[in-house]
Amino acid sequence: MFDEMAENGVEGEGMQKRAGHRGKHNGSFPDSSLRDRKRLDREERLSLVLWKRPVRTLQYSVLETLLVLREWTWKLWHQKRTVLLTLLMFAVFSMAYSIEGAHQTYVQYLEKKFLWCAYWVGLGVLSSVGLGTGLHTFLLYLGPHIASVTLAAYECGSVDFPEPPYPDQILCPEGEVQGGVSLWAIISKVRLEACMWGAGTAIGELPPYFMARAARLSGAEPDDEEYEEFEEMLEQSENPRDFATRAKLAVQHIVQKVGFFGILACASIPNPLFDLAGITCGHFLVPFWTFFGATLIGKAVIKMHIQKLFVIITFSKHIVEQMVSLMGAVPGVGPSLQKPFSEYLEAQRTKLHHRAGEGSPAGESWLSWVFEKIVLIMVCYFIYSIINSMAQSYAKRLQQKKYCEDKSK
Repeated sequence: MFDEMAENGVEGEGMQKRAGHRGKHNGSFPDSSLRDRKRLDREERLSLVLWKRPVRTLQYSVLETLLVLREWTWKLWHQKRTVLLTLLMFAVFSMAYSIEGAHQTYVQYLEKKFLWCAYWVGLGVLSSVGLGTGLHTFLLYLGPHIASVTLAAYECGSVDFPEPPYPDQILCPEGEVQGGVSLWAIISKVRLEACMWGAGTAIGELPPYFMARAARLSGAEPDDEEYEEFEEMLEQSENPRDFATRAKLAVQHIVQKVGFFGILACASIPNPLFDLAGITCGHFLVPFWTFFGATLIGKAVIKMHIQKLFVIITFSKHIVEQMVSLMGAVPGVGPSLQKPFSEYLEAQRTKLHHRAGEGSPAGESWLSWVFEKIVLIMVCYFIYSIINSMAQSYAKRLQQKKYCEDKSK
């Protein structure tokens, strides 16, 4: 069924007519001709987006989703023991969850912890794997969460909130709190979710590693833009032309020469070129646990503490108050900007001290409304990019199938 639909899609769009004509005419492709053909196919594939070709994009995206589900089902069928063991563990947990007893306290605690950790790991994976774009979950979720805990800790003078997962509202503990709150106490309060998010970003770095490793072991030439860019960079390593190429070569040399500690250094700092480190490790057949171990330590421990410390310091009470006061000193627009920020901070303080039965807290300012809409727009764009990526992946399947047909002639 999928093959028939694929052939109809090709005939409808004429995606492969040019390539098929070349194949019949030449019989075989010289390197330059094959490279030109792949470049043209890639350009046509990248033009498959919702705003240009919505019907075809949605059709290809659905077909690719069905094919991926079929492939995953087939792989699970070949892992019967693992699937059976997983189902057995799930059945045991379900029985323990449904039977009443003193153990329910521990079961509910484990359930909350597991769901809380899985939530942040999933957001970390979305941030790094991205299916072509990446959802910036640190800016949208983890950063605001750390900021809200920081503001609450300084306002309440304590971090004795309910343990994660938090309720809908973080509330200050009842009674007078003596003394202040330390920086280390806030770091410890958000350590679990931050480390889980960092572990998710490390997991999301695995696809480039596995892709490059499989290509090196099989000797194939994957039609992947990042991998082809990596190979071109290796060819031009003696005479890099621009700063971006020199930066990528520096990352590649660090990872290749230093090994574990080089990967650790690249993973421990905010580094938009780290996908190149994964491709480099896969291409040079770096052992999996060397790559993943260094990446996990760097992202989930070192880098996360750096980012967490930056957010906590930025949203410390005295720094926030100074920022608001400096905002009012800006000539012209300063007072108009200072007022909504002050109202927003006051609304947050009111929420922190709100108790059940005391009535509803004051309404939120337009800043929270704007932030919610920004989050919604970014999530919609992420879904849009996933649909485009799935459609382009299906088009790539069609093109590769055509390559195989041409070679067999």
